[in-house]
Amino acid sequence: MKKIRAIIALAAFAVLPLISIADNPSPPPPPPGGPGGGPNPVGTPVDGGMVILLALGIGYGGWKIYQIRKETAEAKGKE
Repeated sequence: MKKIRAIIALAAFAVLPLISIADNPSPPPPPPGGPGGGPNPVGTPVDGGMVILLALGIGYGGWKIYQIRKETAEAKGKE
């Protein structure tokens, strides 16, 4: 019984990726004279979000360094 379950599971894992591939139709072409005025589409600006994410990452890293140094100092003080 276990061998049959293993074979069914293996077959399911082998066939599942083939079943789950969706063949979506390609998007329609952009209208002429759209944003950007050329063949390259205009991308989303990333500046504001990246600055906030970078600032939060630096702040979190600084906080973790502070905690580690504080724990190290307390451990040396107990010795």
